[in-house]
Amino acid sequence: MKPLRRAITGQFGRLIRSDHKLSSLRGLAGIGIVLTGLTLVTPYAFETAGDNAFIALSMVAGLLTIVATSLAERSPPDRALWLIIGLAIVLRAYVLLFDPLLSSDVYRYVWDGRVQATGINPYRYMPADEALVFLRDGMIFPHINRADTAVTIYPPVAQFFFFIVTRFGESVTVMRLALLGCEAVTVALIMLLLRRMNRPVTRVAAYLWHPLPVWEIANSGHVDALMVALMMLGLWIALTGHALRGAFVIACSVLVKPYVAPVLADIWRPWDLKMPLVLIATIALCYLPYLSLGWGVLGFLTKGYLMEEGISAGNDLWLLSLWRLVAGEHQGDVVAYVVLAALFLVFQGLSVASSSDRSIAARLADLNMLLLITLLLLSPNRPWYFLVIMPFAALCGSAPTWVVSIGALLLSEQLDWDFYIPRMVTKSVLFGGLLLALIVANLRTRMQRTADEGLSQ
Repeated sequence: MKPLRRAITGQFGRLIRSDHKLSSLRGLAGIGIVLTGLTLVTPYAFETAGDNAFIALSMVAGLLTIVATSLAERSPPDRALWLIIGLAIVLRAYVLLFDPLLSSDVYRYVWDGRVQATGINPYRYMPADEALVFLRDGMIFPHINRADTAVTIYPPVAQFFFFIVTRFGESVTVMRLALLGCEAVTVALIMLLLRRMNRPVTRVAAYLWHPLPVWEIANSGHVDALMVALMMLGLWIALTGHALRGAFVIACSVLVKPYVAPVLADIWRPWDLKMPLVLIATIALCYLPYLSLGWGVLGFLTKGYLMEEGISAGNDLWLLSLWRLVAGEHQGDVVAYVVLAALFLVFQGLSVASSSDRSIAARLADLNMLLLITLLLLSPNRPWYFLVIMPFAALCGSAPTWVVSIGALLLSEQLDWDFYIPRMVTKSVLFGGLLLALIVANLRTRMQRTADEGLSQ
């Protein structure tokens, strides 16, 4: 009787689990339908109601993605993956049909590639310079931002990418398709890492259904997609035992956009001189083709970007702005803030580099936290800067990651609002939420360690 009872109980348990999985799959499909509806109406809502409608709809979509990720973990993996990837392709194909809604940066990418194809250094001239008049057209040139005030800001690896892609076609669509190819690399690496950590691969829904990459890559076409793909590839190479090769790839990522640099802390061991040499050599080799301009290769970065973004004056550094509300503005406070922030990041980076827990899950969690702190200290003004954290929504799924990835949508331009919310307010909601989430997460970690130590005793 006992074997029969166990068999019946086991069969009943399997039926219940199967029913729960199917219910989760149905719930996942339901959320997918709602997300599709939100995405379909967003471009038209943007045209009629402006950026406020875009922000509201996309933030609702972000919150639904949290629920979808939870349901995806409990769904039958094979069928759920087909649903997740299929819908992700549909959403991206749809937003690709529209011209970029919130940013014109992708036009500069095509222009830089076109300029290089003629043998001209892209850091030499502003797009409106008469020396480049023969390259102007009616599709790309009229949409370039800062055409008569700024040379390009993008580092050399980004420039290599622009040149290669434009050899296949000098259009916004071709550039966005290439960046979607970069995103496909990121998704593949997320899934590989999830398998290595023995976590449900269906957690990739956290990335694929999230509105931030859907709009900022498939629609706006930001080069951050290349940066994230190289970052993830470098991490994967390093995690599989090839640290120096991984460092080379991550250095290439830094030469797309520099704020990914803290990731190097995870694969560097203190007092290891080989890795810094690899980084220096990579940077030197990549800049070599453009060095005819000397320091001019730093482009708009040294000629206005830091001022335009409110960094030089400290106006858009959120933590410094809060301090100024209390203590007032003082001469040299920007320099002091930058030095303190740099020292704090170095300290955190050394902590990550010296960590004794070398499991993949622990290393990714440390990197996630380091990138979140970097974003908090830099407090960027643009939502696409937060794409760097998006893979960790699937890999780690921490509350701070969700807060910052969804809250980043608040930073979308407010050009068409009937009323204007000061940037300090939106940034306070975003970074205040992130800071609170980081504090709560740190307290929970300490309480868990204390509980574990108590059990071990």
